[in-house]
Amino acid sequence: MQYRTDPKTGNQLSALGYGCMRLPRGISGIDAEKTMALIQSAVEQGVNYFDTAYVYPGSESALGQVFGRTPGMREKIFLATKLPFRMVKTYADFDRLFNIQLERLGVEYIDYYFIHNMSVTADWDGLVALGVERWVSEQKAAGRIRQIGFSFHGSRGDFLKLLNLHAWDFAMIQYNYSDENYQAGRTGLQKAAAMGIPVMIMEPLLGGKLATGVPKKAVSLMKKAEPDRSPAAWAMRWLWNQPEVTVVLSGMNSMDQLDENIKTAQDALPGCLDDREQEVFPQVIDIFRESYKIPCTGCNYCMPCPRGVNIPGCFAAYNTSYAMGFAAGFQQYLTSVNAADLNSKSNARSCIACGKCTKHCPQNIDVPAQLKRVSRRLEPRIMRLGIKIYNKLQK
Repeated sequence: MQYRTDPKTGNQLSALGYGCMRLPRGISGIDAEKTMALIQSAVEQGVNYFDTAYVYPGSESALGQVFGRTPGMREKIFLATKLPFRMVKTYADFDRLFNIQLERLGVEYIDYYFIHNMSVTADWDGLVALGVERWVSEQKAAGRIRQIGFSFHGSRGDFLKLLNLHAWDFAMIQYNYSDENYQAGRTGLQKAAAMGIPVMIMEPLLGGKLATGVPKKAVSLMKKAEPDRSPAAWAMRWLWNQPEVTVVLSGMNSMDQLDENIKTAQDALPGCLDDREQEVFPQVIDIFRESYKIPCTGCNYCMPCPRGVNIPGCFAAYNTSYAMGFAAGFQQYLTSVNAADLNSKSNARSCIACGKCTKHCPQNIDVPAQLKRVSRRLEPRIMRLGIKIYNKLQK
């Protein structure tokens, strides 16, 4: 296993981290025995960073069972979990939620504690108003939280702003080769690294799509370059090739996945891809982009919209829904466009077809017509109903 240094603490973190959102499940929930075997094997082979969250069903408790049955394991690893900040309504909620997590995990402290799933600066501003900075300071002083950071699911601009709003110890972004400018992107990764902030990577395989959902034409290109390397290994090596990447999380739920990732991690050091290998990725990306429907480059010439519609965000989510799957596109629409707020004017259906945007588009896109397409795909009635239900559950 290779290890990368957390510049804030000097901690030596395994380049491969264990994402515990997709632990193996059985009829009645997480399979305790399979989980135990996987985690023990991972630790034995050098994995020392484990990531879970309050909202991952059964995950924290499953890890707690592993720690309880394996004396000494907790001291061998770095444990990360996340605060579900949308559940925080009062200062007392910080302690209430955190204590539940400590109890589930059966531990006395968390090494890396995330503010989970922030997407805009207003998310942090709301927590500051509730006293989060004082609370974090108290927890650090008590030794219950060692490091504080945030996981991110918004636009690049908001990520860059968030980096400067607190003295963060680390950050986590979604990042993979399928679109290096998605959300925080390469720009955000490099900015954080330049600030001395370690960056953890989630969704390196885009929910498995870069392992089992790669188009056949793209797989053929990979096999021609390296016959014995799987699509998953290509994706992981692309990340580890970059020195700014600290930990790459993978949600492994089988021994085959674990063993392959560990094997890949052993020699996937910064600079591990030669020129011939790097030439493969643009070709593969071109194949993915054949699914892109609206030729928006995100130049923002169409902005600001008089109605407040986030035009580039709408188009990016729409294209993602074809190139990376509907679920990925819909999630992006909910976060980057704030479509989860039914009162927001930033979504596609708020367009009144004034045409101001079209006059400024260098790609000559009929913006109002394309926004109607976005609305039909990403805002059908059943989705609006789902958003209403989601919002009720968050209260």
